[in-house]
Amino acid sequence: MTGSAIDLRKLEDAAPALVNLYKSAGVSLRKHGMEGGRACVYLVLDYSGSMRPYYRDGSVQSLADRVLGLSAHLDTDGRVPVVFFSTEVDAVAEVSLADHAGRVTEIAAGLGHMGKTAYHLAMDAVIDHYLDSGSSAPALVVFQTDGGPINKLAAERYLCKAARLPLFWQFVGFGNTRSTQFDFLRRLDELPVPSKRVVDNAGYFHAGEDPRRVPDDVLYDRLVAEFPSWLAAAREAGIVRV
Repeated sequence: MTGSAIDLRKLEDAAPALVNLYKSAGVSLRKHGMEGGRACVYLVLDYSGSMRPYYRDGSVQSLADRVLGLSAHLDTDGRVPVVFFSTEVDAVAEVSLADHAGRVTEIAAGLGHMGKTAYHLAMDAVIDHYLDSGSSAPALVVFQTDGGPINKLAAERYLCKAARLPLFWQFVGFGNTRSTQFDFLRRLDELPVPSKRVVDNAGYFHAGEDPRRVPDDVLYDRLVAEFPSWLAAAREAGIVRV
C-alpha cells in the first residue's frame, strides 16, 4: 500500500504549523484502515448569521486547518476546495498548505451579509465542482453547520440523489448539543437504504459549543470513522471504481 499523498518532509517545508495535525490525522487513518488511501477532500462552511461567533473566535479557521492536515494524507495537490454558504452560495474558494494561515477568516471577512441556511445549494456547488474536476477518486466532504436548513425537503432530496456519486458527506454540528436545530441532521444521517438512497452516504457528529476544545485525535476519528464502510458499499454498488 502506498504512503501518504504528501510526505512529512514536504509538509514540514510547506506548512510547518500543520505538522502535529498531520501526524494526528495519520494515526486516525491507520486506525480505520485508510493508511495510503486516496480521496478528494472538500470543506463546506456555514456562513449564516448565527455563525458569526465561530468565525470571530477562530473555531472555523481551526476546523479548516485540521481538515487540511487530513487532506495532506489523502490528496496530492495540497489544496482543499471550500464552499461558504448561507441563503445562497457565498463563495467557492480553496485553502492550501502554502497559504493556510488565517485564510478562511480572511475570505469570510470579505463576504459581506450573513444570511440563512440552505444546505442544498452548498451541496449542489460541491457536486458541480467535483464533476467539473474530472476526478474519479472518492470524495470526503466535511460539511459544517450550526443548525438545520431552511428547506429540509431540498436537502434530503440532494443527499439521496448524491448517493449515486462517489461523495461521502460528513456533517459536523457546532453549537448546543441539546438544540432541536440538529434533529434534522440526525434524521438525515439515518435515512433508510435502499428505499431512500442507494448507499448510506452521510455521517454526523456534534463538535459542541466550543469546537476548538475537541481534541485533534477525537475530531479525526469522527471525520473518518464512517468513510471506510461507505467506500466498501460504494465500490460494491459500482459507484466508486478506483
